[in-house]
Amino acid sequence: MTVGIVLLTHCPLAGGLLRVAADLLGSYPDGVEILEVVNDTPCDILITEGLRCLAEVDQGEGVLILTDLFGATPANVAKELLAQHPQARVLTGLNLPMLLRALNYAHLELDAVTEKACAGGREGVRLCAAATPSPVSCRG
Repeated sequence: MTVGIVLLTHCPLAGGLLRVAADLLGSYPDGVEILEVVNDTPCDILITEGLRCLAEVDQGEGVLILTDLFGATPANVAKELLAQHPQARVLTGLNLPMLLRALNYAHLELDAVTEKACAGGREGVRLCAAATPSPVSCRG
């Protein structure tokens, strides 16, 4: 069994990130649901849909909810889902390294997956300062 993952973001971020992750991993991962928020969608509808997503991916090991922007509607909905689903964790600031870590470590227990994903998100943010120009290689 694995930890389920729900991507709860502004539209169309979740779908785009999942497509890129699937391309990098070679296939679409199991146990992932996306819920993309359109700004005028009422919160009660988003919560109902979010609970459906949680139920869809929860195999008994819990669910990690990844959301994009702390304080915005997706994160606020995620916090409400957390209040209603005790076997869930929420991480904000979703980026591709965070998602890839969550997918690659989903076989671990919920708190370990959460920490791996959080570390991936942090470590994936780097400042690349301009220095001496060097040739660019685009090999993947």
